[in-house]
Amino acid sequence: KRAVTQIEKNGYPDSIYINAAKIFQGIRTEKSEDKSQVRYGDNPESPMVAFKDEHSRRASYELAFNALKYQELLEEILLDSKVYPCYSIPDELTSLLVVLLYDLQDRKFRKRKVFAEEELVAEVQEIGDYLYSYRTKLAAALARCRIKYDALSIEYFLPETIWKQEQRASALPVCFWINTLKISLEDVIRDLEMKGFTKVESVSDFGHYTYAVDQHCHDVLVFPSSLREELLNLDLFADCKLLLQ
Repeated sequence: KRAVTQIEKNGYPDSIYINAAKIFQGIRTEKSEDKSQVRYGDNPESPMVAFKDEHSRRASYELAFNALKYQELLEEILLDSKVYPCYSIPDELTSLLVVLLYDLQDRKFRKRKVFAEEELVAEVQEIGDYLYSYRTKLAAALARCRIKYDALSIEYFLPETIWKQEQRASALPVCFWINTLKISLEDVIRDLEMKGFTKVESVSDFGHYTYAVDQHCHDVLVFPSSLREELLNLDLFADCKLLLQ
């Protein structure tokens, strides 16, 4: 039976928030005690992180690193909105609070989806409900930060070097290996054509639903970057017949 974690703006299963919080706790920017108003508790030397599958691993790391990129902003939102400190949330769960706040604003403060058959985690449910109950104050705090720093969106809070790196990375074509133990190049091409994709000679010929075979590795297919999320939801990817490079 296939189980695919959807990477979309509806939220994630609770286990991904827990794993992302553990990762974030280990990589977050630490400040001196006299300058830090947000307390994270002790850093575990090697947090135990268990991933259900490759999709969950990628989603957990992506969420953790997004929280890291915007750590300063997220902390300012928590303090400005008076949502933090909250004495019912111990310092050891502050990382989970920050990760869930990033995800809440990324969903435009909409309620997150409940995934079928997901195993609920009490801490995620409690902190998620707590943040959602203060969504209006949090959104107002974010708006004040944007006005204060003259930022059109949260991307403008990133240092220019990181912002430029992200712009370049988002424009790069997406590459998939063909798992030849499960499927042939010909069958992959036939499946893609049935889904409306058109083969072109090179990346310079890319349109929207197009792809090219790598000139040097004939078991690698290259797609436009705009199709990344759509490709991750294909049966070919879910069945591990295409593997994301």
